[in-house]
Amino acid sequence: MQTLKRRLTLVQATAINMIDMVGIGPFIVLPLVIRDFNSSLFLWAWILGAVIALFDGMIWSELGAAYPLAGGSYNFLRVAFGEKWGRLASFLFVWQTSIQAPLVLASGAIGFSTYVKYLVPLLGYWQQKCVSVLIILVIAFLLYRKIESIGKLAVFLWVAVLGTIGWIIVGGILYHPVSYSFLPPTVDTFFTSAFWVVLGQASVKTIYSYLGYYNVCHLGGEILKPEKNIPKSIFISIIGIAVLYLAMNLAVVHVIPWQEAQKHDFIVSVFMEETFGSTAATIATVLVLCVAFSSLFAVLLGYSRVPYAAALDGNFFKIFGRLHPTKAFPYVSLLFISGLAIILSFSLSLKQVIAAILAMRILVQFVAQAIGVVLLRKRNGTKALPFKMWLYPLPVILSIAIWLFVFYATGWMAVWGTSVAALGVVVYFIREGLNKKSKIQSHTPDP
Repeated sequence: MQTLKRRLTLVQATAINMIDMVGIGPFIVLPLVIRDFNSSLFLWAWILGAVIALFDGMIWSELGAAYPLAGGSYNFLRVAFGEKWGRLASFLFVWQTSIQAPLVLASGAIGFSTYVKYLVPLLGYWQQKCVSVLIILVIAFLLYRKIESIGKLAVFLWVAVLGTIGWIIVGGILYHPVSYSFLPPTVDTFFTSAFWVVLGQASVKTIYSYLGYYNVCHLGGEILKPEKNIPKSIFISIIGIAVLYLAMNLAVVHVIPWQEAQKHDFIVSVFMEETFGSTAATIATVLVLCVAFSSLFAVLLGYSRVPYAAALDGNFFKIFGRLHPTKAFPYVSLLFISGLAIILSFSLSLKQVIAAILAMRILVQFVAQAIGVVLLRKRNGTKALPFKMWLYPLPVILSIAIWLFVFYATGWMAVWGTSVAALGVVVYFIREGLNKKSKIQSHTPDP
């Protein structure tokens, strides 16, 4: 039977992680975060997003180094919760991923088509939808190949991502600065309920922009020296992207006052036009679209391995376990996620998609994994762990607390996310019942 090959280096894995994290997110979310705060304190939402990513990244690093297989969370949950409940937990993860992964891909495609409107102002509703569909099709086509060539392409796209954000930051530094401070007039501001309510709502959007630091875990079966490279890749990605995001925000509001910045959907394009002129703004917009394209490339690559891993384990539909006969990649999973993403891109707004993505992930994936780390440490100890998180159990406690805070901040989408998980439980037990019935019938002799 064909298996995935370990071919991705640390540089390639980190490149895939970082281009997944950036995408269109920070460029479209920046003005939305400022609108939520309607004050200069918006930068704290980006800081909180980085803190959450670091705490959660320790959990992913410990699990990813210990269980470096395709599917990431699927395998972590399967092992952590034991034979009975682990099978249910891992099924729920694949269940929500089969909906959430296309949502992530659709959100990026919607954001991509939105930014295209800066270049083509007369682009209508249906034309935008066609752009979304086209970009998904192109990415699926590029991923329909061997993993070695994908790793090299990812590094090229990574350079484009870093170059684009670097240009924005340098532009802000060179321009005559506008007075700005992210510190409140008094320390008491940090202890008001109003501040924390707004911080929670804004952080839903900033966390969306940080998501992807764990993509390397989904590709665990294809990473060289995973016990070392997976943790390194996660922390390099989080710290590097956090620095870039904070610097980019500061660069923008040092050129365009935050009161004005919150009014522009194409804030980076407006920033570049103000700093370097209209030609530079057009070039920058094209580069932002390249960054968004790169992220969608990494997203589809990572998530296409999840249904494959579950099917291989007998915990999802068998057809998803098929590898391409000559190129050895899970082509059925790739095509399914791409197809559903095309459908979703026609029916949802970007704001709805962002909240839905987080609401679906938090309980089944992030909180469950944090609990899973504790269970695994109690059961197996820590001697055999290639990577041990620092300051345990503090990262686990803080991670769970913050994720629940963000889950509450998603509002009604939290109810929707919980409903999807509950429906998954029902489907799981129905499926298990049918499987048992089928086995009994297959072992019953004919009269």
